[in-house]
Amino acid sequence: MQFHVAYSSYLNRKYTKMKALYHAIRDAIHEGNLIYGEKLPSTRELAATYHISRGTVNQVYDTLTAQGYILSEHGRGTFVAYQLDLNNDASTEKACTHHLSAWGNRIQQLGQQTIQRDAHTNSFSMESDEVIDFSKYQPDFSKFPYDEWNNRLYAEIRHREHHLETTSAMVSSTGEPRLREAIAAYLRRMRGIQVDPDHIAVTAGSMQAIALLTQLLADPGDYVVTESPCYVGISQAIWAAGAKLIEANLDGQGVVPQDWAARMLFVTPSRQFPTGEMLSLERRQTLLDWAHRHDAMIVEDDYDSEFRYRGMHVEPLKTLDKAGRVIYLGSFTKTLPLEVRLGYVVLPPALADTFRKAQALYEPRPVNLIEQRALAAFMTSGQYERHLRRMNRLYSRKFHLLLKLLNQQLSTWFDWVENEAGLHVFGWWRGNVTTYEAFRASARLQGVVYSEVNSSTSDGTKYGIYLSFAHLSDEQLQEGVSRLKNAVNTPL
Repeated sequence: MQFHVAYSSYLNRKYTKMKALYHAIRDAIHEGNLIYGEKLPSTRELAATYHISRGTVNQVYDTLTAQGYILSEHGRGTFVAYQLDLNNDASTEKACTHHLSAWGNRIQQLGQQTIQRDAHTNSFSMESDEVIDFSKYQPDFSKFPYDEWNNRLYAEIRHREHHLETTSAMVSSTGEPRLREAIAAYLRRMRGIQVDPDHIAVTAGSMQAIALLTQLLADPGDYVVTESPCYVGISQAIWAAGAKLIEANLDGQGVVPQDWAARMLFVTPSRQFPTGEMLSLERRQTLLDWAHRHDAMIVEDDYDSEFRYRGMHVEPLKTLDKAGRVIYLGSFTKTLPLEVRLGYVVLPPALADTFRKAQALYEPRPVNLIEQRALAAFMTSGQYERHLRRMNRLYSRKFHLLLKLLNQQLSTWFDWVENEAGLHVFGWWRGNVTTYEAFRASARLQGVVYSEVNSSTSDGTKYGIYLSFAHLSDEQLQEGVSRLKNAVNTPL
């Protein structure tokens, strides 16, 4: 029967047998699989085929008859009465175009770029479990304290069941107050940032904050500065907002300040992404002076500086800001399970209310409220910082193992950036574009995935790679570096 597969599909989606049969026949008519005048099976035949009662089939046929899809003729049978409009069929619908705004067209182009990049990354002939993937920027979940975390989640769920008045409708879009207070206390203690909890907004990861801030602070045609290279999500947010991009050069001290005629600057001063270079104090002061003179805002993305393996934590640029020119971004995506997408933004007082209204426009209620409340309890109990200390010890060992392997086996071909923090190691390729492209192709044949960037210089394009290590075992780190070495030594 033309609708047998559809019927089974609807059953798998937990439809009742009556609803599954109804939707299967109606879909077959709409899609042209059952055409005008075609005779349908008898109620007795359908009942026997699908192990349902004739009464159920009769109800389905009665409903379809009332809606004009079928017609029963006494003594002859039941026939399709719906005539498909050939001028409005599926092929015509697919060919139909819709007017998009300028913003919509920019988003469409970004989507195409993402699909092309993902397709390139995933085009491997090897089985996925044989590939060493240095591109996954995620924690080692095997060491996460799931028992403690789940206890917090269950406690919040039970509390919600018995206190229905504490619903998300009563919480500001900027987030659970207890979590914002816990974040403020954490920032004062660990980062030296003095902040009022009312000036903190909880977001669904840092990318949401990046996109929203760009829309709030940059008009189409305005110039926005980023480091070059930088996190691709930042440049995409700028492009989507219709602003123009200024790519600032880097050296061994981070971004090189210029007198940019721009409205915004995105910067990663504690650990430049992806090179890992730290911005010097002198340059931090220069950037603050630039922002003051140009009435501009600086967005500081502190993406993974929770993990430092030697020396004291570097204080953020925000601690030097006395004029409300710096917006500080933090995230829990490197410290909590992947399904917990939470980040936060520390806003200057003058911008806090505007951000709240903009956030409420997209999502009037706070995101992941149960997880927010569990995280608040997790932080105030001290469990979160204990977890960070455990992971810092684990990642320190992995970091130093990877750096040792890279210096021993690949220092001829890469300048590895020395640093003592974060969850990836970065290196610039020493050769030219041709030799790098040969290395890249050979690495793929070896079954190694990594992230890459390129930067334009006076001598042409130079390439860099960064290797994320937190999620990999010692054996995988050793095997991955060995394959990269083979990729350098293997002629194509």
